[in-house]
Amino acid sequence: MTDSPRRRALVTGASAGIGAEFARQLAARGCDLVLTARRDDRLQGLASELRAQHGVDVQTVADDLADPAAPARIVAAATRDGRAVDILINNAGYGVPGRYDKVEWATHARFMQVLVTAPLELCHLLLPAMRTRDHGRIVNVASLAGLIPGTAGNTLYGPAKALLVRVSQALALENAAHGVHVCALCPGFTHSEFHDVSQARTLVSKLPGWMWSDADRVVRQGLDAVERGRVVCVPGRVNRAIKLLMDLLPDRAALALVGRRAKHFRVRD
Repeated sequence: MTDSPRRRALVTGASAGIGAEFARQLAARGCDLVLTARRDDRLQGLASELRAQHGVDVQTVADDLADPAAPARIVAAATRDGRAVDILINNAGYGVPGRYDKVEWATHARFMQVLVTAPLELCHLLLPAMRTRDHGRIVNVASLAGLIPGTAGNTLYGPAKALLVRVSQALALENAAHGVHVCALCPGFTHSEFHDVSQARTLVSKLPGWMWSDADRVVRQGLDAVERGRVVCVPGRVNRAIKLLMDLLPDRAALALVGRRAKHFRVRD
Protein backbone atom coordinates (compact mmCIF):
# COMPACT_ATOMS: atom_id res chain seq x y z
CA MET A 1 0.00 0.00 0.00
CA THR A 2 2.99 2.30 -0.29
CA ASP A 3 3.56 1.99 -4.05
CA SER A 4 3.97 5.12 -6.17
CA PRO A 5 1.70 6.82 -7.11
CA ARG A 6 0.26 6.83 -3.63
CA ARG A 7 -2.76 4.63 -3.01
CA ARG A 8 -6.05 6.23 -1.98
CA ALA A 9 -8.53 4.70 0.47
CA LEU A 10 -12.21 5.36 1.17
CA VAL A 11 -13.19 4.64 4.78
CA THR A 12 -16.82 4.67 5.92
CA GLY A 13 -17.77 5.25 9.53
CA ALA A 14 -14.44 7.03 9.92
CA SER A 15 -15.40 9.44 12.68
CA ALA A 16 -14.65 7.10 15.60
CA GLY A 17 -13.66 3.63 16.73
CA ILE A 18 -12.44 1.07 14.22
CA GLY A 19 -13.09 3.41 11.29
CA ALA A 20 -10.89 6.17 12.72
CA GLU A 21 -8.20 3.59 13.45
CA PHE A 22 -8.33 2.37 9.84
CA ALA A 23 -7.80 5.97 8.75
CA ARG A 24 -4.82 6.41 11.08
CA GLN A 25 -3.10 3.18 10.05
CA LEU A 26 -3.69 3.71 6.34
CA ALA A 27 -2.27 7.23 6.62
CA ALA A 28 0.75 5.82 8.46
CA ARG A 29 1.23 3.42 5.53
CA GLY A 30 1.27 6.35 3.12
CA CYS A 31 -2.29 6.27 1.79
CA ASP A 32 -4.27 9.33 0.82
CA LEU A 33 -7.77 9.17 2.25
CA VAL A 34 -11.44 9.85 1.69
CA LEU A 35 -13.20 9.79 5.05
CA THR A 36 -16.96 9.64 5.35
CA ALA A 37 -19.36 9.59 8.30
CA ARG A 38 -22.28 11.62 9.56
CA ARG A 39 -20.36 13.82 12.01
CA ASP A 40 -18.49 16.42 10.01
CA ASP A 41 -16.80 17.99 13.04
CA ARG A 42 -15.13 14.72 13.94
CA LEU A 43 -14.13 14.07 10.34
CA GLN A 44 -12.51 17.50 10.11
CA GLY A 45 -10.61 16.96 13.35
CA LEU A 46 -9.29 13.59 12.24
CA ALA A 47 -8.40 14.91 8.79
CA SER A 48 -6.35 17.74 10.29
CA GLU A 49 -4.55 15.29 12.57
CA LEU A 50 -3.62 12.96 9.73
CA ARG A 51 -2.49 15.71 7.38
CA ALA A 52 -0.21 17.09 10.09
CA GLN A 53 1.21 13.75 11.20
CA HIS A 54 1.65 11.95 7.88
CA GLY A 55 1.52 14.56 5.12
CA VAL A 56 -1.25 12.71 3.29
CA ASP A 57 -4.11 14.20 1.32
CA VAL A 58 -7.41 13.78 3.19
CA GLN A 59 -10.83 14.48 1.70
CA THR A 60 -13.90 14.43 3.95
CA VAL A 61 -17.45 13.68 2.84
CA ALA A 62 -20.11 14.13 5.53
CA ASP A 63 -23.08 11.94 4.59
CA ASP A 64 -25.48 9.40 6.06
CA LEU A 65 -25.45 5.89 4.59
CA ALA A 66 -29.01 5.41 5.83
CA ASP A 67 -29.98 7.52 2.81
CA PRO A 68 -30.19 5.19 -0.21
CA ALA A 69 -28.66 7.93 -2.39
CA ALA A 70 -25.60 8.36 -0.16
CA PRO A 71 -23.28 5.69 -1.67
CA ALA A 72 -23.53 7.22 -5.16
CA ARG A 73 -22.94 10.72 -3.75
CA ILE A 74 -19.92 9.57 -1.78
CA VAL A 75 -18.34 7.78 -4.73
CA ALA A 76 -19.03 10.74 -7.03
CA ALA A 77 -17.27 13.06 -4.57
CA ALA A 78 -14.37 10.64 -4.05
CA THR A 79 -13.73 10.10 -7.77
CA ARG A 80 -14.29 13.65 -8.98
CA ASP A 81 -11.70 14.84 -11.53
CA GLY A 82 -10.75 11.24 -12.29
CA ARG A 83 -9.28 10.48 -8.88
CA ALA A 84 -9.00 6.79 -8.04
CA VAL A 85 -10.13 4.82 -5.00
CA ASP A 86 -7.76 1.88 -4.62
CA ILE A 87 -8.89 0.68 -1.19
CA LEU A 88 -12.43 0.48 0.19
CA ILE A 89 -13.00 -0.02 3.92
CA ASN A 90 -16.69 -0.75 4.54
CA ASN A 91 -16.73 -0.10 8.26
CA ALA A 92 -19.85 1.93 9.08
CA GLY A 93 -22.24 0.09 11.35
CA TYR A 94 -24.14 -0.06 14.61
CA GLY A 95 -26.55 -2.31 16.50
CA VAL A 96 -30.28 -1.98 17.12
CA PRO A 97 -31.03 -3.06 20.70
CA GLY A 98 -34.12 -4.93 21.75
CA ARG A 99 -36.56 -7.56 20.56
CA TYR A 100 -37.26 -7.68 16.83
CA ASP A 101 -41.03 -7.10 16.93
CA LYS A 102 -40.78 -4.29 19.48
CA VAL A 103 -38.63 -2.12 17.18
CA GLU A 104 -40.41 -0.15 14.47
CA TRP A 105 -39.83 -1.37 10.92
CA ALA A 106 -38.37 1.94 9.76
CA THR A 107 -35.52 1.46 12.25
CA HIS A 108 -34.81 -2.03 10.91
CA ALA A 109 -34.94 -0.74 7.33
CA ARG A 110 -32.38 2.01 8.08
CA PHE A 111 -30.17 -0.55 9.77
CA MET A 112 -30.21 -2.87 6.75
CA GLN A 113 -29.49 0.06 4.45
CA VAL A 114 -26.37 1.00 6.43
CA LEU A 115 -25.12 -2.50 7.27
CA VAL A 116 -25.93 -4.35 4.04
CA THR A 117 -27.16 -2.33 1.09
CA ALA A 118 -24.72 0.59 1.34
CA PRO A 119 -21.52 -1.49 1.58
CA LEU A 120 -22.66 -3.74 -1.25
CA GLU A 121 -23.43 -0.72 -3.43
CA LEU A 122 -20.05 0.84 -2.67
CA CYS A 123 -18.38 -2.41 -3.76
CA HIS A 124 -20.50 -2.42 -6.91
CA LEU A 125 -19.60 1.18 -7.75
CA LEU A 126 -15.85 0.89 -7.14
CA LEU A 127 -15.04 -2.63 -8.34
CA PRO A 128 -15.09 -1.94 -12.11
CA ALA A 129 -12.29 0.63 -11.91
CA MET A 130 -10.27 -1.58 -9.56
CA ARG A 131 -10.52 -4.43 -12.06
CA THR A 132 -9.49 -2.14 -14.90
CA ARG A 133 -6.40 -1.04 -12.95
CA ASP A 134 -5.65 -4.67 -11.92
CA HIS A 135 -5.37 -3.57 -8.33
CA GLY A 136 -7.79 -3.09 -5.47
CA ARG A 137 -8.35 -3.89 -1.82
CA ILE A 138 -11.75 -4.19 -0.12
CA VAL A 139 -12.18 -4.82 3.60
CA ASN A 140 -15.75 -5.48 4.67
CA VAL A 141 -15.86 -5.11 8.44
CA ALA A 142 -18.13 -7.97 9.48
CA SER A 143 -18.09 -9.54 12.95
CA LEU A 144 -17.57 -12.73 14.86
CA ALA A 145 -21.36 -12.50 15.26
CA GLY A 146 -21.64 -13.36 11.57
CA LEU A 147 -19.82 -16.65 12.12
CA ILE A 148 -21.79 -18.00 15.08
CA PRO A 149 -25.50 -18.77 15.63
CA GLY A 150 -27.97 -15.92 15.97
CA THR A 151 -28.89 -14.43 19.31
CA ALA A 152 -31.94 -12.93 20.95
CA GLY A 153 -31.70 -9.13 20.82
CA ASN A 154 -29.93 -7.07 18.13
CA THR A 155 -31.74 -9.57 15.93
CA LEU A 156 -30.50 -8.50 12.51
CA TYR A 157 -26.88 -7.75 13.43
CA GLY A 158 -25.46 -11.26 13.15
CA PRO A 159 -27.37 -12.10 9.96
CA ALA A 160 -26.27 -8.83 8.33
CA LYS A 161 -22.65 -9.59 9.14
CA ALA A 162 -23.02 -13.19 7.93
CA LEU A 163 -24.19 -11.87 4.56
CA LEU A 164 -21.14 -9.60 4.38
CA VAL A 165 -18.89 -12.59 5.02
CA ARG A 166 -20.49 -14.66 2.25
CA VAL A 167 -20.49 -11.80 -0.24
CA SER A 168 -16.84 -11.10 0.55
CA GLN A 169 -15.98 -14.72 -0.19
CA ALA A 170 -17.80 -14.60 -3.52
CA LEU A 171 -16.24 -11.26 -4.51
CA ALA A 172 -12.79 -12.53 -3.59
CA LEU A 173 -13.22 -15.46 -5.97
CA GLU A 174 -14.65 -13.29 -8.74
CA ASN A 175 -11.91 -10.67 -8.64
CA ALA A 176 -8.67 -12.35 -7.54
CA ALA A 177 -7.46 -12.77 -11.13
CA HIS A 178 -7.74 -9.00 -11.56
CA GLY A 179 -5.52 -8.13 -8.60
CA VAL A 180 -8.45 -7.24 -6.34
CA HIS A 181 -8.33 -8.71 -2.82
CA VAL A 182 -11.53 -8.83 -0.76
CA CYS A 183 -11.49 -9.65 2.96
CA ALA A 184 -14.20 -9.98 5.58
CA LEU A 185 -12.77 -8.78 8.90
CA CYS A 186 -14.60 -10.46 11.79
CA PRO A 187 -13.63 -8.94 15.15
CA GLY A 188 -15.18 -9.86 18.46
CA PHE A 189 -15.57 -7.42 21.33
CA THR A 190 -13.49 -4.36 20.49
CA HIS A 191 -12.93 -1.21 22.53
CA SER A 192 -14.93 1.49 20.71
CA GLU A 193 -18.17 3.50 20.94
CA PHE A 194 -20.16 0.67 19.36
CA HIS A 195 -21.67 -0.62 22.61
CA ASP A 196 -22.70 2.86 23.70
CA VAL A 197 -24.73 3.27 20.52
CA SER A 198 -26.30 -0.20 20.91
CA GLN A 199 -27.10 0.57 24.60
CA ALA A 200 -25.21 -2.53 25.76
CA ARG A 201 -22.35 -0.77 27.57
CA THR A 202 -23.62 -1.75 31.04
CA LEU A 203 -23.86 -5.39 30.02
CA VAL A 204 -20.58 -5.75 28.17
CA SER A 205 -18.60 -3.84 30.79
CA LYS A 206 -19.03 -6.92 33.00
CA LEU A 207 -17.28 -9.19 30.49
CA PRO A 208 -13.71 -10.26 31.41
CA GLY A 209 -10.86 -8.27 29.96
CA TRP A 210 -9.42 -11.21 28.01
CA MET A 211 -12.49 -11.17 25.74
CA TRP A 212 -11.67 -7.67 24.48
CA SER A 213 -9.42 -6.46 21.67
CA ASP A 214 -8.00 -3.02 20.94
CA ALA A 215 -8.98 -1.36 17.68
CA ASP A 216 -5.35 -0.87 16.62
CA ARG A 217 -4.64 -4.61 16.71
CA VAL A 218 -7.90 -5.46 14.91
CA VAL A 219 -7.17 -2.98 12.13
CA ARG A 220 -3.54 -3.99 11.75
CA GLN A 221 -4.50 -7.64 11.34
CA GLY A 222 -7.26 -6.72 8.88
CA LEU A 223 -4.97 -4.64 6.68
CA ASP A 224 -2.27 -7.29 6.71
CA ALA A 225 -4.84 -9.99 5.90
CA VAL A 226 -6.32 -8.25 2.86
CA GLU A 227 -2.85 -7.47 1.54
CA ARG A 228 -1.92 -11.15 1.76
CA GLY A 229 -5.15 -12.19 0.04
CA ARG A 230 -6.84 -13.77 3.06
CA VAL A 231 -10.60 -13.84 2.52
CA VAL A 232 -11.82 -14.11 6.13
CA CYS A 233 -9.83 -12.70 9.05
CA VAL A 234 -10.82 -13.37 12.67
CA PRO A 235 -8.43 -11.29 14.79
CA GLY A 236 -7.44 -12.56 18.22
CA ARG A 237 -6.86 -16.04 19.61
CA VAL A 238 -9.96 -15.96 21.79
CA ASN A 239 -12.20 -15.11 18.85
CA ARG A 240 -10.61 -17.80 16.69
CA ALA A 241 -11.16 -20.32 19.50
CA ILE A 242 -14.83 -19.31 19.76
CA LYS A 243 -15.28 -19.73 16.02
CA LEU A 244 -13.57 -23.13 16.09
CA LEU A 245 -15.80 -24.28 18.95
CA MET A 246 -18.93 -23.17 17.08
CA ASP A 247 -17.72 -25.00 13.96
CA LEU A 248 -17.13 -28.22 15.87
CA LEU A 249 -20.33 -28.29 17.90
CA PRO A 250 -23.55 -29.68 16.40
CA ASP A 251 -25.86 -26.86 15.33
CA ARG A 252 -28.34 -27.47 18.13
CA ALA A 253 -25.65 -27.43 20.80
CA ALA A 254 -24.00 -24.31 19.37
CA LEU A 255 -27.32 -22.48 19.26
CA ALA A 256 -28.12 -23.47 22.85
CA LEU A 257 -24.70 -22.34 24.07
CA VAL A 258 -24.90 -18.97 22.34
CA GLY A 259 -28.47 -18.55 23.54
CA ARG A 260 -27.38 -18.96 27.15
CA ARG A 261 -24.46 -16.56 26.82
CA ALA A 262 -26.19 -13.83 24.78
CA LYS A 263 -27.83 -12.28 27.83
CA HIS A 264 -24.37 -11.04 28.82
CA PHE A 265 -23.90 -8.88 25.72
CA ARG A 266 -27.26 -8.36 23.94
CA VAL A 267 -30.11 -6.04 24.96
CA ARG A 268 -33.07 -8.35 24.44
CA ASP A 269 -36.20 -6.38 25.45
